[in-house]
Amino acid sequence: MTVAETGGYTFTPPARNPSMASTPPPRFIVRTADDVGRQRRLRLILIGAWAGSIVLACVLTWALTTHAPALVSDRGQVRTLTQQNDDLLQQLANVQRSDQVTDIAGKELKRSLAERDEEISGLRADLAFYSRLVGGGAQREGLQVQDTRISPVGGASRAWNIVLTLTQNAKRGEDIKGKVSIAVEGIRADKVVALEGAALGETTQDGMAFSFKYFQQLHGSFVLPTDFKPTRLRITVTADGSNAATSSVAWNDAIKGKEESDVQR
Repeated sequence: MTVAETGGYTFTPPARNPSMASTPPPRFIVRTADDVGRQRRLRLILIGAWAGSIVLACVLTWALTTHAPALVSDRGQVRTLTQQNDDLLQQLANVQRSDQVTDIAGKELKRSLAERDEEISGLRADLAFYSRLVGGGAQREGLQVQDTRISPVGGASRAWNIVLTLTQNAKRGEDIKGKVSIAVEGIRADKVVALEGAALGETTQDGMAFSFKYFQQLHGSFVLPTDFKPTRLRITVTADGSNAATSSVAWNDAIKGKEESDVQR
């Protein structure tokens, strides 16, 4: 029979199986036209996939062959840039350490210079003191207030400490006695006033007594009112058998320890 006569079906004689001799195989196997088309499409897909894999392999081979030197070059540049970056970071760290060392050295130098200036100032004060004590140069003989220094007691207190250094020319060679009284001039209630004696406290009320042959330091203290602004210290020295002599020193100079030598017996 033809395909047309069987209604579009194809008949293929089945193969014989020797092990099944008792049951004869069917003489025809029916295969539809759809099965044949499906097998044909499957073969085409497999052939297309095989051809595509060949094309893809060729493309990959070309790409790797073309761009491999560029990739190697890029890796070399990355290594070079990384090394340069590490070198720059190390240089920056070295500069920072150098700046720190320079800063510390500068501070230490300033501190040393300040100490030297203070030492020189002290030596000059000592030189002036001993020069006046022995009557060197054109210094006048007699009793003098060599140095006046004041300093705050501390805290919220209005109390102040005062140190007076008295000298007389060593050529005189005589003991001298007397008293020193102080007064503080300043502004109070928009008026210029002078506080002394009891107004400054019991420590300086009767004055500070002295007795020496060459020099002596006197220590005292006084208290200022809260509404009083000091501007000047007035120091009065009275030696036994002599007239009183008065000198003055600015308040800020007394805080700095400026020497005064205006008092003479």
